[in-house]
Amino acid sequence: MTQHRGHLVVVGNGMVGQRLVEAVRERDAGHGWRITVLGEEPRPAYDRVALTSYLTGTSAEELSVVPEGCYTDEHCVLHVGDPAVAVDRDAKTVTTASGRVVEYDALVLATGSSPFVPPIPGADADGCFVYRTLEDLDAIRERAGTAGTGAVVGGGLLGLEAANALRSLGVATHVVEFAPRLMPAQIDQGGGEMLRRKIEELGLTVHTATATQQIEALDDGRLRMVFADGDPLDVGMVVFSAGIRPRDQLARDCGLEVGERGGIVVDEGCRTSDPNIWAIGECALACGKIYGLVAPGYDMAEVVADRLVDGDAAFTEADMSTKLKLLGVDVASFGDAHAATPDALEVVYADPVAGVYKKLVVTDDASTMLGGVLVGDASAYAALRTMVGQPLPDTPEQVLMVGPATSSLDDAAQVCSCQNVSAGTIRAAINDEGCCDVASVKACTKAGTVCGSCVPLIKTLIAQSGVEVSTALCEHFEMSRAELFDVIRVTGARTFSEIIARHGTGRGCDICKPAVASILASLDSGHILDGEQAALQDTNDHFLANLQRNGTYSVVPRVPGGELTPEKLIVIGEVARDFGLYTKITGGQRIDMFGARVDQLPAIWKRLVDAGFESGHAYGKALRTVKSCVGSTWCRYGVQDSTSLAIMLELRYRGLRSPHKLKSGVSGCARECAEARSKDFGIIASENGWNLYLGGNGGFNPRHAVQFAVDLSTEDLVRTIDRFLMFYIRTADRLQRTAAWMEALNEEHGDGLEYLRRVIVDDELGICADLDAAMQRHVEAYADEWAAVLEDEEKLSRFVSFVNAPDVPDPSIQFVTERDQIRPADQSPSDGPVPIAGPELEVVRR
Repeated sequence: MTQHRGHLVVVGNGMVGQRLVEAVRERDAGHGWRITVLGEEPRPAYDRVALTSYLTGTSAEELSVVPEGCYTDEHCVLHVGDPAVAVDRDAKTVTTASGRVVEYDALVLATGSSPFVPPIPGADADGCFVYRTLEDLDAIRERAGTAGTGAVVGGGLLGLEAANALRSLGVATHVVEFAPRLMPAQIDQGGGEMLRRKIEELGLTVHTATATQQIEALDDGRLRMVFADGDPLDVGMVVFSAGIRPRDQLARDCGLEVGERGGIVVDEGCRTSDPNIWAIGECALACGKIYGLVAPGYDMAEVVADRLVDGDAAFTEADMSTKLKLLGVDVASFGDAHAATPDALEVVYADPVAGVYKKLVVTDDASTMLGGVLVGDASAYAALRTMVGQPLPDTPEQVLMVGPATSSLDDAAQVCSCQNVSAGTIRAAINDEGCCDVASVKACTKAGTVCGSCVPLIKTLIAQSGVEVSTALCEHFEMSRAELFDVIRVTGARTFSEIIARHGTGRGCDICKPAVASILASLDSGHILDGEQAALQDTNDHFLANLQRNGTYSVVPRVPGGELTPEKLIVIGEVARDFGLYTKITGGQRIDMFGARVDQLPAIWKRLVDAGFESGHAYGKALRTVKSCVGSTWCRYGVQDSTSLAIMLELRYRGLRSPHKLKSGVSGCARECAEARSKDFGIIASENGWNLYLGGNGGFNPRHAVQFAVDLSTEDLVRTIDRFLMFYIRTADRLQRTAAWMEALNEEHGDGLEYLRRVIVDDELGICADLDAAMQRHVEAYADEWAAVLEDEEKLSRFVSFVNAPDVPDPSIQFVTERDQIRPADQSPSDGPVPIAGPELEVVRR
């Protein structure tokens, strides 16, 4: 039963505030907290770290860090363009600029920081800007069109980012820094000089140890910067990017404790002086410091999320190690970069010709790494970072010149396309953040949290980093998925409660529950919505439909081989018309209908089942389609009847649950119109039979299937595919596609294809009869899942939007018309949240 914790209000929707919302929702899946977010800017959270890319073509939408579906229900609401202006701690309310009053049980301040503008006379003149928001960049871009020359006050990280922005706009740029070197907080004098040299080679002018005393507005609209020493500088615009100041006024006004130099004082749990209020990110004074990097802010968000669900996570001194690329120059610092440790020694290598500067800081006996600085070449950063505080394996100069051993996989290689996470990012999570397993890499980088197809590669990266990879399914099962499959198959256990009691620990999680559900379904253990199994399913399987971005579902009836009678085509058209659904031909020769509310699904499927359709399993980790060309029946080039074979195979393997989705194709000749070699198992006709290809896939890393057998008879072909699928189902990791599974066989057995041939053709393991029997049991036991739902009132009772108002449709679902069909309405942020039902009806979403 969900523990209703109350109303959580988050003030601020920047990157850190957004991370908090996602972290709370991940930990609080039962919606114990109802969340309201109050954002000051006119749009949801965006990637402020990549702000400069906005000036080079990246759109505001592309910069967004808010995942689809985050603010689509009454449990989590975002108000943008309406900043909080007052907190009443006694009444426990927050008042916004529009007059909205929001009550809270827990309040998190994530108000961030504001740009520091030095108290210089004339700093508010027309043509002076700060560099913080997309609106700031819009104003900078407009001015840059006529400025010609510009200056950035500040030579730190933010200042160099702003300088890069002006340069990208075609402005001749000066960088003015008060300190004697660039990036004084991150790198030393030698590194600063090398960075200056590299930046000036790009055409920028750098002024260090320069204090701006005044800015004068000239008659021609330009600005004159007057310095304490040296000649003045006339420019068309000035951008202040000289640091940040915590935005703590809201806390001050309501009497929270703040630091002497600003910042909301928080303890190790990020709780303020009021036990009901937390503060995170750049507004918080944690461990006596204001942290100006996003990573510590994310850490604080995770800590507060854990505390809000009764955890005891703590925020301690954050690691300020960082690796950046500024104006095309690699810059990194880690550990004790400034040699502040007593008696520390510095080992320095400098190559002015190549523009490379490297420094290691070591103990006085040169036995232990303390820190370092890298400019121009930071390729060894990730590995060196892991050595801080550790004994040096070689002499410091050897480590400095050669660097520690690194993997050959390029850092820029994309591992997770869903979240756009590179191999370098994952390595940084492993090496810098201490992630040692897939779960921690997911939590740190978000890689693998959407489709999961990159999980095997994440494991490989972890292994390449020297971390021993556990084969445990999760913390509740020490066995791998393959081992757990065999245990369940042999023992005959058929409920999750029995399985975890006998072979695991705890109550299970969102990793092991769907995995066990898949195993039970593969073993033909009844309908997936029967009894306890229903609670194990993920969102799609729970409602036997694919959840879409606006909370509606898609309906995909099976169309074997793409063959469809006119009568059935008419039924699909009538259903789509009568329920107002968006219709689209899929790439797998089916018709997809979008926009169905959960309460409409039974009525839709009643019409389809009555017309002879059955579930297409588009929602499940199961066989999706067997695509086909028309083959020899119609095509003058066809050499075999590909359509008949495709229909037979799809009907044979329909409903077959597996570690990942399965797709197939049958081409009637070598012209390959069905694209069989991009499928998990593909068949291409030959003059003498069928050629079988295994282990292809589309998705995040498309791969061609490899030829496994040639000129097979239909009987031999089906038997081989039967065994291939059953062996894959038994031995693959969770969410591991056949292509990745076969690559794993290569790693384990040298020649994975030959090993597979020995197993499923030569019967080297003596299991072929068992595999044959398992497939035959599946074929004989198959029953359409939707037909079974329609015959069971208990199962039908699940298909409601609100458990305590089953007849009330979800009013938050809205559509607009485009190209004569519906599409989800993109709710305008200024409209606020869509109200649910009415003032008299409290609804609880299932």
